[in-house]
Amino acid sequence: MEIFTTMDAYLRGFWFIAIPVSIIFVIQTIMTFVGANASDGLEADFDGDFSGTDAPFQLFSLRNLVNFLLGFSWTGISFYELISNKVLLIVFSVIIGCLFVYIFFLTIQALMKLAEDNSFKITETLGKVAQVYIPIPEYLSGRGKVTLSIRGSLRELDAMTEGEKIPSNVTVKVVKVKDEILFVEKI
Repeated sequence: MEIFTTMDAYLRGFWFIAIPVSIIFVIQTIMTFVGANASDGLEADFDGDFSGTDAPFQLFSLRNLVNFLLGFSWTGISFYELISNKVLLIVFSVIIGCLFVYIFFLTIQALMKLAEDNSFKITETLGKVAQVYIPIPEYLSGRGKVTLSIRGSLRELDAMTEGEKIPSNVTVKVVKVKDEILFVEKI
């Protein structure tokens, strides 16, 4: 500990923040990868304006505090020799700490998109425009196939028509869905 006694007070302060916060960060990371929630039992006990939301990101959480202090302290240590004005160094460290929290927010947002339910439901095709792929026989006498895009995914589905035969490459509109079969008509 002799090394800390010879350090400037600012640098010593950055180190005293960086060491425990880095240890907590490593523990949080390990717990995240093994499936444990590192913030279990460590959340602040107050009620804010977040109560009716399903927001996975809360600004005031232990994880965000750790992210902020991690960016703040290591920036202070890294730029201590380069930035001689200590007020400027602290302001720069605060900005980088906030940037760490923002990057964590973007990461959580990207992970939440992976958790969205993107399963296909045949009823989503109602009213959509499709392209005939395999000709559709007339008057419900057989099935053809159409292709259409749902949420950016191209689907090939069975289709029937109550009207005349519809040849390939004709644009149609889905008017009804029954038993996983699309009922279409020419546009």
